[in-house]
Amino acid sequence: MMKMMVLRVLLCSCAWIAAVCCVPPIRTQPEQVHISYPGVKNSMLVTWSTANKTESVVEFGLWGGKLFSHTAKGNASKFVDGGPENRTMYVHRVTLTDLIPAAAYVYHCGSEAGWSDIFYFTSLNESVSFSPRFALFGDMGNENPQSLSRLQKETQMGMYDVILHIGDFAYDMHEDNGQIGDEFMQQIQSIAAYTPYMTCPGNHEWAYNFSHYRGRFSMPGHTENLWYSWNVGPAHIISFSTEVYFYLEYGLDLLFRQYEWLQADLKEANRPENRAQRPWIITMGHRPMYCSTDDGDDCTQFQSYVRLGRNDTKPAAPGLEDLFYQNGVDLELWAHEHAYERLWPVYDYKVFNGSSEEPYVNPKAPVHIITGSAGCREKHDGFIPKPRDWSAFRSTDYGYTRMRLINSTHLYLQQVSDDQYGRVIDQMLLVKEKHGADAWR
Repeated sequence: MMKMMVLRVLLCSCAWIAAVCCVPPIRTQPEQVHISYPGVKNSMLVTWSTANKTESVVEFGLWGGKLFSHTAKGNASKFVDGGPENRTMYVHRVTLTDLIPAAAYVYHCGSEAGWSDIFYFTSLNESVSFSPRFALFGDMGNENPQSLSRLQKETQMGMYDVILHIGDFAYDMHEDNGQIGDEFMQQIQSIAAYTPYMTCPGNHEWAYNFSHYRGRFSMPGHTENLWYSWNVGPAHIISFSTEVYFYLEYGLDLLFRQYEWLQADLKEANRPENRAQRPWIITMGHRPMYCSTDDGDDCTQFQSYVRLGRNDTKPAAPGLEDLFYQNGVDLELWAHEHAYERLWPVYDYKVFNGSSEEPYVNPKAPVHIITGSAGCREKHDGFIPKPRDWSAFRSTDYGYTRMRLINSTHLYLQQVSDDQYGRVIDQMLLVKEKHGADAWR
């Protein structure tokens, strides 16, 4: 009898242990916190992730005031990775509204099931005379993110108002059932939880129809972050997807929808009252129209898809160079090439400098900057031995770009070499006393 009782106890204990071991852990701690500008005045959008579903709450207050004097609530979206494990997480989004422009705020996010660390940000200055400071780069991975530590320090020093990440994240976010994406988002939290982190998609986000990019970030508009625009200081900034020209298996309609949206957005930005307030029009897209690297990418080809479009589709797909030129786009920011390249003002493969002495003073075509050397596992791209006529400066150093919109006529840009311990290896002052397509005449 005693043996039977002991056996029953052991069996029950084993069953209980097996049941407990089969129950996945409850993980409600916020991770991967980042902020972005939602395109609505006096607001900021906070995004984070949890492994299990919880409430979506941000508690915040003015720096130096009562801690967490305000509360905002939002929603969580279930995200399922497309890999074999179908890993699930919840992406939380909360918009903070009625913020005082250019004021410092302290916040944390989460719920009563777990709160994040305390972070801070400065709300966007909504004035058109504001002179915003940017860090911009592309092609940063969680392996070999060489520029990250310098960017972390400079962000903590308050050097930037906005971060622009011009495509290619983590290398790749979908790998290891999405865990590489988790690690990368946790890495950039040290920047992105403090400064608005604005993005566009690159080719390394291709998996599962760009689902990780679309699901993890929170950009303005209603296109799942693929294309959007927003205003800051004297600039209208347009982010778009170059990948619609390459991943046609996800639908040719995306290419035409984006093109029609770009047409409408540029038309609105060029209305006289709008261009007077925001004279600078700046675009950011991943794959460049031009480059002088030696890897055979689209930008090395005269018949670039991004520049000239595709004739192998029905109907033929229009390129973007004419559209941007005809609408007076001032500056075009690119990445993809794991290098830095500054171009002379260029259109239709021809250089249109302002003058031989001052090529960036009232140039007669858009200026292109390629900044894809932040650091990733694919290392550097090399250059062809002889630069093209439109290539002004080239470097294979790891690094990133700083940009300052000084006012309505002056824009200053620096290239920082991380290989050379933060040395500025290139700079450009772009002067535009006249904006719009008339400036080319």
